[in-house]
Amino acid sequence: MDLAFLHSLYEHPGPWASVYVSTSRHTEATPQERHLTALALSRDLAGQGADDATCRAVRDALDELRHSTEPHGRALFACAGEVVLNPALARSPQVDSAHWGPLPHTAPLLELAGEDPVCVVAYVDRKGAAFELRTALGREDAGSVEGRQHPVHRTSTVDWSERHFQLKVENTWEHNAAEIADALTVCQEETQADLLILVGDDQQRRTVHERLPGRLHDRVVEAPHGTGSRLLEEDVEQARAEHVRQRAERELERFLAAREPDDAGRAGAVEGVPALIEAAREHRISELLIRPDGPDAHREVWIGEDPDQVAVRRGDLKILGERHAWAARADDALIRSAVVTGAGALSVAPAGADAVPAGGMGALLRWA
Repeated sequence: MDLAFLHSLYEHPGPWASVYVSTSRHTEATPQERHLTALALSRDLAGQGADDATCRAVRDALDELRHSTEPHGRALFACAGEVVLNPALARSPQVDSAHWGPLPHTAPLLELAGEDPVCVVAYVDRKGAAFELRTALGREDAGSVEGRQHPVHRTSTVDWSERHFQLKVENTWEHNAAEIADALTVCQEETQADLLILVGDDQQRRTVHERLPGRLHDRVVEAPHGTGSRLLEEDVEQARAEHVRQRAERELERFLAAREPDDAGRAGAVEGVPALIEAAREHRISELLIRPDGPDAHREVWIGEDPDQVAVRRGDLKILGERHAWAARADDALIRSAVVTGAGALSVAPAGADAVPAGGMGALLRWA
């Protein structure tokens, strides 16, 4: 997950209100239910010690979602009476929640907004293709391409007089497949799509797939649906989920390989809170790997005003020259360090590896 969009959060001093709310339910009673949720979450924040102005800002922002048709939900991050950031979510939170603490509670974003593969669905036939952009927030038209229109159908005769016509049919389709592949390549570049899903008959899908640049082949999924059909939402979600799972597995494989020391005894990956804190202070983290249910995620660490001021023990901050210290969750403290140093972060939960990294958090390093 690219964490750059979180930069604005760390330009403000805390403490912070962090709220996650679902907007997936849509009935006649939804506006009133969401109003009651806004009241309940603002009261929850007040009970945790949040100031009145921030509670009011959160309540007002949640009230504005009463009539929202967003399919999943929102996260809200507020401090000093102002909502600083309110990103849409790619998945609905299981429960609405509010958290008050010295840092924004951003760790849930790795599950709820982190891996949201952008898909381009290409509906292919012998005359051309229509493209559709799919994300967790919906679908939209992404253009189309038309090839040569005649001739496009084979004749059933085997008469020698038809052989020339048959050859022209094949030449027309070969030309159209190349046109579709070129247009789909441009569409991928413009949308930065993670997945390209080809819909059509076997030959049409295969021929377009073969004509795509080699760098895109790993992004292509062929969906066995008839020409002209519209790909079902569950088919897209299955392809998206498989992409997320494979990404998590690849990163875990990289982590396991990098964790082994080289001939000089240096490792390119670390795990466990003490080693991660040390790497964060030295700006060595390239990518955080977090399993949200791991025991280390909510382990208490100590932070100062500067993102570099993070320590396992409070006394360590004094050694680093920090006069003020606050207790914070380890995952939120490490994500703050990752944001300000340009590192990424990824939930490895989709890979299903319960024991890796140890404690639930690890990191690939910039240098050993």
